[in-house]
Amino acid sequence: MKVLITGAGGQVAAALMQSKPAGVTAVAFSHAELDIGDGKAVLRTVTEARPQAVINAAAYTAVDKAESERDLARRVNGEAPGHLAEAAKACGARLIHLSTDFVFDGSQSRPYSPDAAVKPLGAYGETKLEGERRVQQVLGGEALILRTAWVYAANGHNFVRTMLRFMAERGKVRVVADQVGSPTWASSVAEALWAAVHTPAFAGVHHWTDAGVASWYDFAVAIAEEGHVTGLLKQLAEVESITTADYPTPARRPAYSVLDRASSERALNLKPVHWRVNLRNMLRELRDA
Repeated sequence: MKVLITGAGGQVAAALMQSKPAGVTAVAFSHAELDIGDGKAVLRTVTEARPQAVINAAAYTAVDKAESERDLARRVNGEAPGHLAEAAKACGARLIHLSTDFVFDGSQSRPYSPDAAVKPLGAYGETKLEGERRVQQVLGGEALILRTAWVYAANGHNFVRTMLRFMAERGKVRVVADQVGSPTWASSVAEALWAAVHTPAFAGVHHWTDAGVASWYDFAVAIAEEGHVTGLLKQLAEVESITTADYPTPARRPAYSVLDRASSERALNLKPVHWRVNLRNMLRELRDA
């Protein structure tokens, strides 16, 4: 089987390439190699590659900058998935599109099911939702849209690496405690995506995250503790709890964005690992690198 992956160099695409199953040929394209906002280039590249499946792991993920760079975010998150869907359809390939918890407004107090009402709070979530809808317009129920949340990895720009840097430099960080979700290791997302590749009937909209729930404050405390245990931090950093109001940002974020994974667990026969266990796994990987 041949799989084409977009977003090479990003956290999920890198994890996909690192965990590529036997019997799969994977080709990954970075933005420099393929501008997915260019429909003609997308069609040409997919046609030449002739994959059986396309995984769209590319996205504009700068949540705050998206408020002032809405056109760019829309091109990458909103329009490009439609181009990939059209190219996949033309070539008879299956499309697996990665989306986000930011399509929800966070007003709910129980895990969001895949069919829960969507109501993004800002440009990032709005453009990601547009991407979902464009994929559905082209492919109907044949495409797979997999939403995930709070992704981090040993590479790239993410909350864990930022916290480790601040903790090492300052010894103390202030982190919001009134935003709740499920921290998710990119390698966990990659495992679910490869399982999805090998489950052709798995289609529609579904969710995947690591198990468990945390606030950003809880997550930061765990990073401080596990970072110290693994030797990445020389001393245990202090984490101060603050509110969203104490830390204003250009983009609003959902206060609660825990995702219901039940349909994915059943279809893929996967059991998610608790986020704290995967945090430890990632930090050991970072240390050993």
